[in-house]
Amino acid sequence: MDLTRIIETIVGQMRDADDRGVVASYIPELAKIDPARFGIAIATADGRMVKGGDADTGFSIQSISKVFALTLALGKVGDQLWKRVGREPSGSAFNSIVQLEREAGIPRNPFINAGAIVIADINLAGHRPREAIGEQLRFLHYLTEDDSIAVDNAVARSETETGFRNIALANYMRAFGNIAQPVDLVLGTYFHQCAIEMSCSQLALAGRFLMLGGAHPAGGRVVSERRARRICALMLTCGHYDASGDFAYRIGMPGKSGVGGGILAIVPGVASIAVWSPGLNETGNSHLGTVALERLADATGWSVFSARAFS
Repeated sequence: MDLTRIIETIVGQMRDADDRGVVASYIPELAKIDPARFGIAIATADGRMVKGGDADTGFSIQSISKVFALTLALGKVGDQLWKRVGREPSGSAFNSIVQLEREAGIPRNPFINAGAIVIADINLAGHRPREAIGEQLRFLHYLTEDDSIAVDNAVARSETETGFRNIALANYMRAFGNIAQPVDLVLGTYFHQCAIEMSCSQLALAGRFLMLGGAHPAGGRVVSERRARRICALMLTCGHYDASGDFAYRIGMPGKSGVGGGILAIVPGVASIAVWSPGLNETGNSHLGTVALERLADATGWSVFSARAFS
């Protein structure tokens, strides 16, 4: 398989695409991003990095950060976490408050905003927000072997100033007793976590431990094989909000999107893939990123449902 040629073809197709989606406008800093941008990077299990387009341009990873925050929280409290957050697809928008009332303040899964706010509460316990964010950054530095990853403070401020729905979600869960730390500190942690800036190349490297069944490519273990498998399962079923089923149907890879236009996708044992194009579709996922991953899956046979991916 000529992966370099496949990537060159996809980058060319995405560069020429007419429909690029719509850049997120409810976070003012994200509204400034050029919709013409597109990047893709693939870290393979045999140690290669294949990339194209704007693969080395930093962008706000937003909800992709929930994968790494969940990994840290599971390391702290283990399966006790699932008493406070569910594991089922939501079937609702990422910032919906409707299900919380019906389900007594227990978010449906850790990848919708309400669930990620509970995860932030767990990671904040015993820390100040600056320490909790520092821990997440150190974790990403360890996964990527790159200490340059940091928070985009302008994006964090923009989210803090406009995140009224997230403020409502957090206070609502606090009323049910599912937020233990002060709401403003939990939200400060959450907003800064979402404002972490990474490139496709860095993000693909960060996902390698999930590709490798929990192992770090430099040696040692990040999480157990069982935990890596379960995180990937949640990415497949919940990683694209109310479009998760369609993403699994069309692409067949565990994936996690963010409204900054990024998507992290994992082919276990084969590849960790990051794509970025800031224009979003109607469900808040990168339009061209989704198209690019579908074309990559078609060209390579990479899918958790295809024997060809593992042959």
